[in-house]
Amino acid sequence: MFVRVAEGETITAKERRDVVILTGRDELTITWSRYAAGEQGPDLHVHREHADAFYVLDGELTFAVGPGAERIRVGAGGYVAVPPNVVHAFANEGGAEARWLNVHAPDKGFAGYLRAARDGLGGGFDSFDPPADGGPPAAGVVVTGPGEGEPLAGGAVLCGVVPDLCVAEWSVEGPFGGPEAAAYFVLDGELELTVEGTARTAGPGTLVSSREIAGEARILSFHAPDGGLAERLRGA
Repeated sequence: MFVRVAEGETITAKERRDVVILTGRDELTITWSRYAAGEQGPDLHVHREHADAFYVLDGELTFAVGPGAERIRVGAGGYVAVPPNVVHAFANEGGAEARWLNVHAPDKGFAGYLRAARDGLGGGFDSFDPPADGGPPAAGVVVTGPGEGEPLAGGAVLCGVVPDLCVAEWSVEGPFGGPEAAAYFVLDGELELTVEGTARTAGPGTLVSSREIAGEARILSFHAPDGGLAERLRGA
């Protein structure tokens, strides 16, 4: 896989918002989004069978989570992961544009839902109104602020882990052999890798999947499901 944001699958391209699918797999769907200042996201909802996660690239997002719709503001470099059944919503309530990666793990029909909505077709996915009792507490939501996270060996930082998803930030200097089935998003610098027998260079804003990469870059890795990866990284 080798997908630049500009080459992804366009879902929405409007003055005040953009949504692009970077990858849509059964185990993992990742989208890139842009909201203008003041743009509102979906109403409060829950996912019963998958995690919903966000990494803020630019600007700031405001989240409402849990039975009391507790408000959390997260800036660029921050990460939020909402486990199944926890009520949540988000919006750009800041004064500048916001750009972020949204991760649904597993997909549970999310990519198909986006395509159907784009094409004017009906359909839903694993998304429901909040339950009458408000659902589980907000304490189950992973919130990692900019510059925070759990330090790991090799200069990595664990952004957060829920049963369906492990996300970490790595600084790559030279050859790098990553976890199996991971997807990597380049934040800064450049990666060198081979895709279908062809040497490629991945700059900022590129999503790739490869066991063997090299270069000097700061990257995010997405592994779905976690499958014990976080514990292996902690023990490395």
